[in-house]
Amino acid sequence: MTSEEWESLCDGCGRCCLNKLEDWDTGEIIWTHLACKLLDGESCRCSNYVDRFESVPDCVALDPATVRSIPWLPPSCGYRLVAEGRDLRWWHPLISGDPETVHLAGVSVQGQTVSEEGLEPEDYEDHLADWPGEDPGDGYAGALSGDDSKIGK
Repeated sequence: MTSEEWESLCDGCGRCCLNKLEDWDTGEIIWTHLACKLLDGESCRCSNYVDRFESVPDCVALDPATVRSIPWLPPSCGYRLVAEGRDLRWWHPLISGDPETVHLAGVSVQGQTVSEEGLEPEDYEDHLADWPGEDPGDGYAGALSGDDSKIGK
């Protein structure tokens, strides 16, 4: 797979850019709704993707080996699905042909995050959220028909 093909596996959900806590005793990953300072909460894209490692030293470069070794990638992540030999979901831009379907399906973090900026790590516990680590399944199937009356409800 070329670099460009690999990068195209990102569905643009933004879930991997949320801060996560790890229980040191159990190894359990605990999600927050706190977004990396570089995540644009509306587009769900990195605002400085090219230089992200300089701005955010703990940003993780996703390559095939890393994807197989980290437990916190969302269950619907395109990288994870491909690594596990599974199909991409209907709302993935490579399947739908439209980068907006991840948002229309209610899978992305669009409009659901708070920036980490100005917060101390000890305050992250005040921002716990279950939904980022859950499998959204097929998302809101009404998005296929253009019926968006239930999106966000």
